[in-house]
Amino acid sequence: MFAAVFSTMFQVIVPISIPVAAGALLRRFTQLDVKPLLTLYLYFLSPAIIFDTLSKATISTGDIYQTLGFSLLNLALLWGCAQLLGRMMKLPQPETAGLTLMSTFTNSVNYGLPLVLLAFGQAGLDHASVYVIAQMVIVNTVGIFFAARSHFSFRNALLSIFRLPAIYAAALAILLRLTGLHLPEGVGKGITMVAGAYSPVVLAILGAQMVRVAGVKLEPHANKTFIAGMAVRLLLSPVIALAGLWVLRVEGTLFSVLLVLASMPAAVNATVLAEKYGAAPQIVSKCILWTTLASFLVLPVLLALTPG
Repeated sequence: MFAAVFSTMFQVIVPISIPVAAGALLRRFTQLDVKPLLTLYLYFLSPAIIFDTLSKATISTGDIYQTLGFSLLNLALLWGCAQLLGRMMKLPQPETAGLTLMSTFTNSVNYGLPLVLLAFGQAGLDHASVYVIAQMVIVNTVGIFFAARSHFSFRNALLSIFRLPAIYAAALAILLRLTGLHLPEGVGKGITMVAGAYSPVVLAILGAQMVRVAGVKLEPHANKTFIAGMAVRLLLSPVIALAGLWVLRVEGTLFSVLLVLASMPAAVNATVLAEKYGAAPQIVSKCILWTTLASFLVLPVLLALTPG
């Protein structure tokens, strides 16, 4: 068991930690501005890896249905857990909204995809791509609803989805697969080359973002919400994910990939929603930092226990 954990740590976590550490050091000593990098990630790297993966993915229709079903079931279970904790702890509405964001949304894109690629190879990345697309849609619709019910606009939520080029990249990849058409060889190679830059760049962004939120100070009354968010993300989420996977009878590589992605740290974009709608942004930011740091110890154990 210990040998498997250490092997996973050195083969998966150590490679991931190098660009994360580089991003953190660049932010700390050169005041790296991540905004241009976020634009690069959202409008260039993300659509490239989504298109490249979906256009080449070897994944059955049944796997797609199971992935989408799991995404919705896991979301509902985590939402119910956060709401129950909020009522039991008598949290104010903004902190309950923040707890919901911390509990339901994981860093499956800029941490999960590189992790899955290293841990499970191209087959794992194929399965992960469908889950990631589902998460993009959910975050930009249900996520806004969770962050601020009183500000919720279904029309604006839908429009926010279609502002993301990754959605169009996914649609184009699916269309080409359905029609049997292909992009010119040179274009395809160029997109594959861009997709190869995805992992190091987005992991460096993650490291820089972690440094940015490291100095966040919490009010004493907010500590219980922070602890609750940590507990749900690190301890309860793998158990809830296991229950959902068992109900849907998911097996094989898809089981392993979905379990890992559902157990990732709190999503960085949860901070954006929390800040925009006043859903306890300081607590959310702190939870993102500490769940990410804790994941370097928790995920090797989970990967060692997960069938490859």
